[in-house]
Amino acid sequence: MPGARENTQKHIAVFAFPFTTHAAPLLALVQKLSESAADSKFHFFNTAQSNESLFSKDHDCERVKPWSVDTGLPKGYKSTKGPSNEPLEYFLKATPGNFETAVAETGLPFDGIISDAFLWFAKEMAEEMRVPWIPYFTAGPRALLVHVVADDLRARLGMNGPKDQTLEFLPGFSAIRAVDIPEGIISGSFDSPFQMMMCKMGQMLPHASAVAINSFEEIDPIVVKTLKSRISNLLNIGPFVLRTPSTSDSDIHGCLDWLDQHMRSSVAYISFGSSATPSPNELKALAEGLEASKFPFLWSFKGNAQEMLPRGFLKRTKNRGMIVPWAPQLIVLGHPSVGVFVTHCGWNSVSESIIGGVPMICRPFFAEQKLNQKTVEAVWGFGVGVEGGMFTKNGTIKALQVILSSEEGKLMKEKIGILQELAFNALDTDGSSTVNFNSLVDLVSRC
Repeated sequence: MPGARENTQKHIAVFAFPFTTHAAPLLALVQKLSESAADSKFHFFNTAQSNESLFSKDHDCERVKPWSVDTGLPKGYKSTKGPSNEPLEYFLKATPGNFETAVAETGLPFDGIISDAFLWFAKEMAEEMRVPWIPYFTAGPRALLVHVVADDLRARLGMNGPKDQTLEFLPGFSAIRAVDIPEGIISGSFDSPFQMMMCKMGQMLPHASAVAINSFEEIDPIVVKTLKSRISNLLNIGPFVLRTPSTSDSDIHGCLDWLDQHMRSSVAYISFGSSATPSPNELKALAEGLEASKFPFLWSFKGNAQEMLPRGFLKRTKNRGMIVPWAPQLIVLGHPSVGVFVTHCGWNSVSESIIGGVPMICRPFFAEQKLNQKTVEAVWGFGVGVEGGMFTKNGTIKALQVILSSEEGKLMKEKIGILQELAFNALDTDGSSTVNFNSLVDLVSRC
């Protein structure tokens, strides 16, 4: 069997999910592993377009080599204007055949498979090869748990049942409602290719050789304990962004110089990541709320702000607002003048808020974002959701005032400060995430 070879370089296949922001953190993990598992070469299987955005032209392929897998798109396919699930659906229909073909074309014997956790079929491929399967889950422990116990949730709560029903029966979830659970588990459509993939993921993960997760044990100990009762080798190795700081965090738009001019904890930083965008009406309401609140703001804005924001907004707020197409987010959140992070509440945003010690205003859109928001607000207590679930002028003003100018906001700052310290401690030399990462390195080395 492949894992029995001795005195030769080991080959580890890595399967990426090429949508949203999944491939980049998987590559960051693999690159870090490659530094410690010196006798292993990692082969990164991903779509050509995604690999092109991840790997620089001068990338050294000696330790991590990109390989292309078929997108599944028909010849001559032209994308439609606006958001579309078609590329995702074509890709999922092509799996696992596209990965099997790409692996076979290398002509290499592989000693193990590391995959994005979404790609559940990697377990079956690993079984056929008789090698370990190590999936990487890039979101938090609560999102992982609800997928692993999805069948239990459906049995208890039914399908599309009362939205306000709480989950007291699940340890650590008494403040969580049915409506906060990601779509496709107990609500919404259950037969789309994506939801079917997530269902299979939840069923397969307990059978992995190990499951790595971008979190740290101390953030949610009750939930982590429950997860460990379902997944025998759960390795919390995060917040991973602290282990692999981005090399592209240059401040090309002068955000830090601008922040230097403002008082401590006074600035609202706004960013909705790469995949979420508020509607035109919500953007208008958010802008109006920012303007009326009088708080200074730094906004990492996708698109043409001049066209998308209210007429005259940029001119009227130019003395206390800065809008840029991109900001070095982790560094910005670590700046002392930033007092609140207005965001979609994706897991990366939650992690980076904790690292920076900055409370949050959350406007979730999809996936596990509602669950993250409810956890931030009702469990950890270092943020608020926008009133009514959508931006309004008055709701925006209220949320900003709560965090930036109230005693409640000061308490949120203290609460996130405690988690911030726990996060850094987890990555100390003998911290829990460091110990778990070393266990992951050992596992990969033994493949």
